[in-house]
Amino acid sequence: MYRPPLNSRRRRRRRRRGDLKTKMAKVREVLQRCDPVLLEPCDESEPDCSEALGVVLFLTESRRVQKILWRQLFVLDSMVSLLEGLESAQQLMTQPCPPQPEVGARSRWKALKAELSSGMEETEELLRSLQERLQQISSRRRRLTQLLQLLHSKRRQREQLAVSLLKAQNALLSCDQQLKQLRGEAAAALGQLLSWQQFRDTLQEHVVAKQEVMEIRLISFNQSEMLVEIRPRFPSDPSSNELEPLRLSVSWRHDDRFLLQVDEQAAGLVEGCGSGSWSELSTQLLAVLKGYRGQAELLCEIQSLRSCYAIDWCPAQRLLVYLKSASLVCHLEVEEGYPRHGRAVLRCVRRDGHPVDTAALKPHTANPSLTNWLVFLSTSPLI
Repeated sequence: MYRPPLNSRRRRRRRRRGDLKTKMAKVREVLQRCDPVLLEPCDESEPDCSEALGVVLFLTESRRVQKILWRQLFVLDSMVSLLEGLESAQQLMTQPCPPQPEVGARSRWKALKAELSSGMEETEELLRSLQERLQQISSRRRRLTQLLQLLHSKRRQREQLAVSLLKAQNALLSCDQQLKQLRGEAAAALGQLLSWQQFRDTLQEHVVAKQEVMEIRLISFNQSEMLVEIRPRFPSDPSSNELEPLRLSVSWRHDDRFLLQVDEQAAGLVEGCGSGSWSELSTQLLAVLKGYRGQAELLCEIQSLRSCYAIDWCPAQRLLVYLKSASLVCHLEVEEGYPRHGRAVLRCVRRDGHPVDTAALKPHTANPSLTNWLVFLSTSPLI
């Protein structure tokens, strides 16, 4: 049996080994594109690649040797069959040579192999395009899922906006109704306000007219205090009309009682304060007015003397205190009904707290007034 040289066999082995590695690489590439899961390692430990490669080469070489042996056996069987069909050796020499075996099957096999190779290449190309399309489909599916989620979110927002819009429309209708009602009420209130303003103007005119003839005038008013002014009028005595008005403050408490106080500027002319229940307020005011009117001439004289002398009036004791100097004090008593029916009398004179003899102290006029007394005392060399 014929055997090829050793070097040629080694070269064929190397070529087959390279072809096998190329085919395994292509198989891995196809599996990677189609189903990468198949390339994942199994739970069992993988055998050594070099050992597996040696086994594959051995099986390939054994198959090649078996093919050669099969061909030789086929030739031997053909020769035996031919010899069995001959009757003599002469027939073997005279029988023509058998025809060469046809090579159609081998060419057909090569054509099928080339077709298979082109089909595999086409399949690989289709697999690559299919993998790209699968990736595009997966990307589009993810994009479509995102768009669907966005669409659902927009739909929910639209539903919420529709509900909010409906509520806003209802609220707007309610506000329109309330606005119409308020406009009607405002128009009615405006008409009533105009009537009240006319009524107030009328009352103001009456108040101004009455204040011109009234002797008590309201100055200010708040929640806790009222300020009034008493201005007595003396039609028969025009000189008494020069009397300064007396201001009083009326403050009320939580127990329905009031407190009447004289203004600081008028303190010393009349009694300082008074109190009582609300029902007694008008009586107190009239009493102060009556007392102020009864002492109009006296108070006018005291007001005129205050601008010239250092005096102090005590209405409760009806006593006029004249301070001539820091150490000399004169006390003048004013009788009831002064100046028409009463007199002004010098009660005592004190120097440094000690009384001074007042027997020789008397003005040259009969029944002297407070003005006469103060002029005399201020110019008298006796004190």
